[in-house]
Amino acid sequence: MNEVSVARDGVDDGEPPSSSWVQHIVQKTLEAAGPTDPCEVSVLLTDDRKIHELNRTYRGQDKPTDVLSFALEEGQAMVLPPGFPRQLGDVVLSMQTIQKQAVNHHGSVQRESAWALCHGVLHLLGFDHETDEDDATMRAMESRILDSLGEAARSW
Repeated sequence: MNEVSVARDGVDDGEPPSSSWVQHIVQKTLEAAGPTDPCEVSVLLTDDRKIHELNRTYRGQDKPTDVLSFALEEGQAMVLPPGFPRQLGDVVLSMQTIQKQAVNHHGSVQRESAWALCHGVLHLLGFDHETDEDDATMRAMESRILDSLGEAARSW
């Protein structure tokens, strides 16, 4: 079974999305993307201030962004003892930026949040969008996953 931990920094505990919703979206993304061994993912829900700091420190981008992924596996997967989940890494979401993007895209905050989570988890699994071909592959996977989520991607 996959493990998903959710933390908040700059986002109130009672504020959506709920931890169970985040866990559901991550779980469905992992199931669709195909890792068969148990995985562990951490998700941080935060604000523009915190993600701006992380984006500047780790990517050299002096601005907030919607989602950052910090993969623990680069290239070769770490060999773990039997029974230990594969530790994929961390996904950080700025709920402030996601809310702005939802308005700009004329969509819902829920759908935008589901997309950002899906996008971040796919990065942890090695997907990227550096080339046109890779971008098309990643976008197709995101669309397939979001479509499969149905109502879960549209409501907390």
